Amino acid sequence: MEERFMATMIQCYFIAFGVMIGGSIIGSIGAFVSGDAPFTHINRIAKNLRIWAIVAAIGGTFDAIDNFDRGIYEGSTIDLVKQILLIITAMGGAHTALLVIEWLIQEEIE
Repeated sequence: MEERFMATMIQCYFIAFGVMIGGSIIGSIGAFVSGDAPFTHINRIAKNLRIWAIVAAIGGTFDAIDNFDRGIYEGSTIDLVKQILLIITAMGGAHTALLVIEWLIQEEIE
């Protein structure tokens, strides 16, 4: 694989990780200010934010669909493989963030 794609994979991982951590923690500030339990809201936000972290990391859904289209109909299998690797990398970043959030709040996120 080329060096630029590896850099894109690393960025994709950390973008998903950052969206999950930042969104959950910053989103729970509203719960804290309003007097609710912030850890409960971190848990709820993290569950709802998973798919959006992956979508944000891969650059939006239209690019992913375009790459799949090119891979299937134009026979460019390398684009298809690269897109699948980017999605798996983003899922790994989101899952790692969930593990860190579980560790921080000491609750299991379902």
